Amino acid sequence: MSYSIDDLKTLMARLRDPQTGCPWDVKQTFSTIVPHTLEEAYEVADAIEREDYPHLEDELGDLLFQVIFYSQMGQEDGHFSFDSVVDNLVRKLIRRHPHVFPEGTLASRVDPDNRPGEAEIKANWERIKAEERAASASGQGEAVAPGRLDGIARTLPAMARAEKLQRRAASHGFDWPDIGPVFDKLHEEIDELKAAWREAQADDSARDAVEDELGDLMFVCVNLARFLRVNPEQALKRTNHKFEARFRAIEARLAAEGRDLDSEPLEALDAIWQSVKGVENKP
Repeated sequence: MSYSIDDLKTLMARLRDPQTGCPWDVKQTFSTIVPHTLEEAYEVADAIEREDYPHLEDELGDLLFQVIFYSQMGQEDGHFSFDSVVDNLVRKLIRRHPHVFPEGTLASRVDPDNRPGEAEIKANWERIKAEERAASASGQGEAVAPGRLDGIARTLPAMARAEKLQRRAASHGFDWPDIGPVFDKLHEEIDELKAAWREAQADDSARDAVEDELGDLMFVCVNLARFLRVNPEQALKRTNHKFEARFRAIEARLAAEGRDLDSEPLEALDAIWQSVKGVENKP
């Protein structure tokens, strides 16, 4: 016997039953579940990165449970249900893929000989999303006209949001012509950060400027990654893994020699660090 999505919905309803449910599940709210949702999403990404597909199945189940949890609370409050979430999702995906569903129905099919090119598909996707954002703003009675950067979640990790902001702006022509000026901007921001840091040494109230300039520098680094066609998050992950591996190698070497890392001078640690790098760089 295999359980179905309906069984999962039944399970969730019972967990949230005020009389017979689980006390922990009953007391949760939308906001208290958010940290768990983020954690589960990162665990899915980690399993994919490690190509641990048996574990990925488990993690995807945990992530699905988050959707079921929110849907149950939405139904209890009269906002939405799991079924309405699914219905809205299917309608949206049909609407955003006219090159697959030309008549706007799940049953319709496109002529494979008349499929639009990738550029046209991307343009249509952005146009449809812009129309959706405008309709959403109108439906909510917003006084401010919809902007080109609407819909980019503020709760995204800062690096991911920076990249999305840049890509959205670039799609509307607000972009560097080539990578050269990005390198120039990188050096400019480094100089401005140095100047802000020097000023903060004499005046502690200038610390905010250091944060501002560091943020500008990091924003340019994301821009540079975009021009280099490198995922900045993935690049930093690789550096994190590299740093961790090298640091563990230092610990292992010191332990093998009966030495304590906390007691070693920086010069000795750096020497081991360089030797570890040397081994990595050998063909």
